This record gives sequence, C-alpha cells and structure tokens, in this order.
Amino acid sequence: MEAYIGEEDRASHARFGRTSRNAVMYGPPGIAYVYLVYGMYDCLNVVTEPEGRPAAVLIRAVEAIDAASAGQMRTARWNRWLVRRGARERVGHDVELARLRALPDARLASGPGLVAAAFGLTRSDTGRDLLDPTAAVRLELGDPPATIEATPRIGIDYAAEPWRSRPWRLIDADSRAVSGARARGSAS
Repeated sequence: MEAYIGEEDRASHARFGRTSRNAVMYGPPGIAYVYLVYGMYDCLNVVTEPEGRPAAVLIRAVEAIDAASAGQMRTARWNRWLVRRGARERVGHDVELARLRALPDARLASGPGLVAAAFGLTRSDTGRDLLDPTAAVRLELGDPPATIEATPRIGIDYAAEPWRSRPWRLIDADSRAVSGARARGSAS
C-alpha cells in the first residue's frame, strides 16, 4: 500500500484541494475511493484520516488467503476482462482465459489495477463503507506480515521532493503479490 496524506502532499489527489473526484478523501476513514488511471484501470484506495483531512492509502496488491478466494478473484478478473475487452467479440477469449487460469494465485491482484479487478470494483464503488461487517468487500483485522518494509512510492515522478522520496509505500517483504520494485532491489 502507499499513503497519500493531505493537500500538502504533492503526489496526492488532494494537492489541488477538494474536487468532485477526490471529495470522498475528505470524508470519514474506512471509505473506498476508486479512481480510473491511464483511462483503463480502476484503483482502490481507503480513506484513512478523520473527516476534513484528505488522506488515503492506495491498495497496490492483495494476496488470496485460500483457494476459494483465489477462485473468486480469478472469476472477477475474467468478468472484468469480458466487460472491458471481450464482450463484443470472441477474438482473444481463449488465450486470455488460458493465461488467467495459469496465473499463480499470488499474482491475481499484484498491482493496483488488478486489485480492483480481482474484487470487481469500479469507480461506482467510491463511497462504499469498507468497515461494514456485512459488506461483500470489506476490511478485516488479521495477523500483520512478519516483515514490513518501507520504500518510496511508485509512479509519482511528477511530484517534487521531498514527496517523491518519502518512504510511504509499505510492503510485505515476503509476499509474492507485491507489485513494483521491492526494497531489497529486486523487481516483481
């Protein structure tokens, strides 16, 4: 995950103040903020600060906890592919389905756009309460990773220092789902 904190953070969507797009970031913690990046990938963020202070964490990767959840993530990814690329024609269906079936469970949600796809989330899910214990998609307490490493955030070259170098990307160093460069220098 990566943290984006306040209007002063030059990499945050709140850097230009409150807009219709980022208004949810100013709301209560535990709310989903889903936005479109590169015109094609939905990305899940979770609002983290008290109301009035815009901050959120981008969920960069999620690892399936068991075979059943991996199956649900795989199905959601397939459905997203059908909606985005393949519903109108059959070209590429068999190739994409075979590729998705062969993908290791740990890589099903190994990037911010893949997280949203693996959970069937779109921009219409912005404002969803992720702390609601009855919700299909929700945050739950679990055991923390054994090794957490902090690195600079990814893909924010446009942001001035010191924002570009802040170690506000936290990774489970042992997870195969981690996207982007690892703190130890290896890419995943």
